Amino acid sequence: MTLTRLVGQCEDGDCPAIYATDRGTLAFQGGIVADHGLVIPAHEALVELPVELIRKAVRDNLI
Repeated sequence: MTLTRLVGQCEDGDCPAIYATDRGTLAFQGGIVADHGLVIPAHEALVELPVELIRKAVRDNLI
């Protein structure tokens, strides 16, 4: 899979970010949420992103 960084909160890759994939999907980098009370399959993860990051991506027509 090839990832193209659309937007992030820092340049070193160690912070929340949104990526486009070569599969026509989006991938999200964020903090893993563990105390959610949901049943999440082992091959999935729930991540937390700042709302402002989503707003910036939409405002800049990135997604």
